[in-house]
Amino acid sequence: LKAAAMDGYRGISLANWVCLTEWESQFNTQAINHNKDKSTDYGIFQINSRWWCDDGQTRSANGCNIRCSDLLTDNISTAIRCAKRVVGDPQGIEAWVAWRVHCKNQDVSTYLS
Repeated sequence: LKAAAMDGYRGISLANWVCLTEWESQFNTQAINHNKDKSTDYGIFQINSRWWCDDGQTRSANGCNIRCSDLLTDNISTAIRCAKRVVGDPQGIEAWVAWRVHCKNQDVSTYLS
């Protein structure tokens, strides 16, 4: 994440990104989770198929213009580009529920220890 210039991207510290990925996927690049609205979250950032990627099943805005399967590799460069696209929207990092619940207004510096 640091090598991909995530630290400070849109004002979001590296510690916040690490907190987010721990709570969303436990750093698992292969993580897939199904939601009640029939959409699916993919990869280390748990990027949603309804808004950000095409899984071939969910009607999608495909805001990142990628296949969801591209988010399930150990090379996370595509996932990072998409996460940067997500935080470019007005919701910013608050698009991730796990960040709002576990990281927002918390001392996240421990995630870099």
